[in-house]
Amino acid sequence: MADEVVLLDFWPSPFGMRVRMALAEKGIKYEYKEENLREKSPLLLKMNPIHKKIPILIHNIISICESLVIVEYIDKVWKNKTPLLPSDPYESHSKVYDYGKKLWMTKGEEHEKVKKEFIEILKVLEGELGKKSYFGGAKMGFLDLAFIPYYTWFYTYEKCGKFSIEEECPKLVSWAKKCMEKENVSESLPEPEKVYEELEKLYPIE
Repeated sequence: MADEVVLLDFWPSPFGMRVRMALAEKGIKYEYKEENLREKSPLLLKMNPIHKKIPILIHNIISICESLVIVEYIDKVWKNKTPLLPSDPYESHSKVYDYGKKLWMTKGEEHEKVKKEFIEILKVLEGELGKKSYFGGAKMGFLDLAFIPYYTWFYTYEKCGKFSIEEECPKLVSWAKKCMEKENVSESLPEPEKVYEELEKLYPIE
């Protein structure tokens, strides 16, 4: 009996992009179900009744939540495929999403303060990258997979903050472009302009 794999997701979500890339990298066939986060489906509420968030991976009768937990699950269950996690697993907690959200939700002096802190976070990541091709070294690894979805949000961050990420962190942008050369990455990420347009619908930017 073939595995039944279903992904509940919302296409602009960087967390969902992580899962889609992991599934693509492993060559796993799955059913994609787009969620309306304003009117969440009964299936979503059933599979994640506490937090009620996407993405949710449903593997046969098991539901797995939280993107990095899902990626780890995929790596462990489909062991015969390309490994995603390093031999010595580690956790990376990025503040990019939180500060990126604040970037378009704040104004005035608070906005300028958030922008400065956001750029510093990116610079820390760029410093961690150093001279390596990928965060994982010579090959794309777990941290690369965890962070690359934010690249499709860079355009939105730049429009909201009125600055250039490439000017501030050229090595980081070069790394992102290198990741995008991988077919499984580029096909899993939406166009940056579409992400911005979707955000405008939800949170009009003045």
